[in-house]
Amino acid sequence: MNARTDFPPAAPDAALRERLVVIGNGMAGCRAVEEILARDAGRFAITIFGAEPRVNYNRIMLSPVLAGEKCFDDIVINTPEWYADNGITLVSGDPVATIDRETRTVTTRSGRVEPWDRLLIATGSDPFIIPVPGADLPGVVTFRDLDDVDRMLAAAKRGGSAVVIGGGLLGLEAAHGLSLRGMAVTVIHLMPTLMERQLDEAAGWLLKAELERRGQTIVTGGDTGEIIARDGHVAGVRLKDGREFPADIVVMAVGIRPATLLAKAAGLAVERGIMVDDHMVTSDPAIMAVGECVQHRGACYGLVAPLWEMCRALADHATGAPSGYAGSVTSTKLKVSGIDLFSAGDFTGGDGTDDIVMRDAARGVYKRLVVKDGQLIGAVLYGDTADGNWYFDLLRKGADIADVRDRLILGQAAASGNAAADPLVAVAALSDDAEICGCNGVTKGRVVATIQGGADSLDAVRSQCKASASCGSCTGLVEQLLTLTLGADVASGPKTMCKCTSFTHDDVRRLIVEKQLRAIPQVMQELHWTTPDGCASCRPALNYYLLCALPGEYVDDQKSRFVNERMHANIQKDGTYSVVPRMWGGLTNPRELRAIADVVEKYNAPMVKVTGGQRLDIFGIRKEDLPAVWADLNAAGMVSGHAYGKSLRTVKTCVGSEWCRFGTQDSTGLGVKLERMTWGSWMPHKFKIAVSGCPRNCAEATIKDFGVVCVDSGYELHIGGNGGMHVRATDFLCKVATEQEAMDYCAAFTQLYREEARYLERTAPWIERVGVDYIKARIVDDHSGREALRARFLYSQSFSQDDPWARRVEGEDADLHRHMAEIRPLQLENA
Repeated sequence: MNARTDFPPAAPDAALRERLVVIGNGMAGCRAVEEILARDAGRFAITIFGAEPRVNYNRIMLSPVLAGEKCFDDIVINTPEWYADNGITLVSGDPVATIDRETRTVTTRSGRVEPWDRLLIATGSDPFIIPVPGADLPGVVTFRDLDDVDRMLAAAKRGGSAVVIGGGLLGLEAAHGLSLRGMAVTVIHLMPTLMERQLDEAAGWLLKAELERRGQTIVTGGDTGEIIARDGHVAGVRLKDGREFPADIVVMAVGIRPATLLAKAAGLAVERGIMVDDHMVTSDPAIMAVGECVQHRGACYGLVAPLWEMCRALADHATGAPSGYAGSVTSTKLKVSGIDLFSAGDFTGGDGTDDIVMRDAARGVYKRLVVKDGQLIGAVLYGDTADGNWYFDLLRKGADIADVRDRLILGQAAASGNAAADPLVAVAALSDDAEICGCNGVTKGRVVATIQGGADSLDAVRSQCKASASCGSCTGLVEQLLTLTLGADVASGPKTMCKCTSFTHDDVRRLIVEKQLRAIPQVMQELHWTTPDGCASCRPALNYYLLCALPGEYVDDQKSRFVNERMHANIQKDGTYSVVPRMWGGLTNPRELRAIADVVEKYNAPMVKVTGGQRLDIFGIRKEDLPAVWADLNAAGMVSGHAYGKSLRTVKTCVGSEWCRFGTQDSTGLGVKLERMTWGSWMPHKFKIAVSGCPRNCAEATIKDFGVVCVDSGYELHIGGNGGMHVRATDFLCKVATEQEAMDYCAAFTQLYREEARYLERTAPWIERVGVDYIKARIVDDHSGREALRARFLYSQSFSQDDPWARRVEGEDADLHRHMAEIRPLQLENA
């Protein structure tokens, strides 16, 4: 929505209810409404005014949107259906301009007048703009809403340099997102320590070093003097000491101020923020305020957790329940992928305080706890934040830690003495009011109540109480609460890739591309693998996903391959190997046959077998003879048939029109061309092609992954068939007129399968999962999309069509082969 939008009208009985007008369609305003509805859904006829032309979304998640990890739909909190289902009138894109306390009305920018009985102000905060020359130039943006993100994304598309002024939470998240989008990023921070309000000097140094390692330029102690212009647009930033940094975009992220102009113009009591009491009531008893715009007991809050606590107190008061807000202890987590950082409370130290510090340089871990009068008052964790929730619970409650002081720095498991034996014990020990999900302010008690109320899966918990629905860092805790509460009755969600991760195959594929991950250890680190080196299930999959995503860049990790792929031959039950040379389209010649016969005699191969794929399979080759066998076959011009690989296996053909009286087209010639085009390509699973010269289908094209049936008027293309234990006939894709079209469609289909199927998923179950209509929409209906898939496949093939036998013979991978017995690879049995 890009214009003012009203929906829906209030419920028919609205005249019987008090009129509640909410100024602000953001997280605080809508959360307050949610809390009121949960207590007394019929009490108010509610109208919400929002300045943005959108529904309510999670501003905390703007950083992942900028980084490409989420889209807008992923961060929507309240959909249009939520407003409709609750009889709420939403007026978006038309902000309130004035409040009239005498007539109890509000007037919007467009002139709309709305009466109210109770008014709730939730105007949030405004970004602070440094008053330096050039601050109003085109290309200078803030980081507060989706429009700001869109401006940054537009700049990133053009490329170049970005300068972020401000090394606090928002600034570093903006810098991370722009860096992932390909911009050269410089962060300029006035203070000597990054995030100085949340980090001490040691943790700030570790953070700075990690960001610099990622390619960002970090300037601390940098005082901005001027924003430089060129041709009427921002061109750089000059510091007061004279240093200059080029910039195609400048992001101001130096802080926020409570948005109080509307309240001040209405005559409400305002200092730094709108003054409120413990019930979130302003100086006018009919007007409430909540969120970043308020000042409570002298404090203004810019983090989300206090907002949730305010909303609960406000809802209690608005519905007649005795309650009150007494202020908040805050904690902070940085939403930068791969950087684990947590801080809470007061870590400035001083008289009467003791520091407990642990450093592990090898793991990049730093922990500091500040203790005073037998209580934990502050915590800074870098590199290992697993115990952050537990420390925060102790800090918030002012718990006596005297009995566990000596073990406190080692975490909850060590402090409790028995939690290490069962990780669920630590979660069970958390109190009901312990915060589980910081993004949405969800406590352990609320999660458990949601589960007991019928939410029997992670997705159900996310949809009902929003725990784990935003950044996902609390997913493990929510899953543990599900197990604690339901035991074996937890409903299974999407199948994860393996026991090492909570991500699915689809998640991992998407995140490798979005986060521009380049190596298996990086994937495991960024996606929080629970094992140090992965397992026999995930390592081959990760190796394939990286190969597919980064053709020509990623170096194949042989240790992550199945044994047959490591040896480039099929291991048999007696420990010997079978070798299958490639025969293009099932064709051979005297030279190749002589070479095979010579190999059989020279190495005493006990069997030679004609395969179903129209090739010859040489059995009984000893491991130590493999390089010599390969060399002899290579000398005759033969290459590996990849009979061992998750790759193109064979292209089966019939003789077609050249010899057969029923043949309609040159099926053999087309088969050879298809095999020449597709050989060497790694796939999620084995991949077979066939070309039949007529509808009699002698080459069995309709039980292959990609099949071509030649007819008088062209070529019928079929997809998703297989033989084996569960025979599946192909689905008809389309009919084309020329050989070139058949090859183009084959390349596009193969690439779509390579990019979107899950590792070890054949084309048949993949198509059954996504639907043949989806494949047709991508391959047949979308011409430009088909051409793009074809181009990506051919580009990838330019790096894949090298014979692994020849590489071994020439000495490449020699160390791996020579030391194969010494390497302790994962126990990857061939699937």
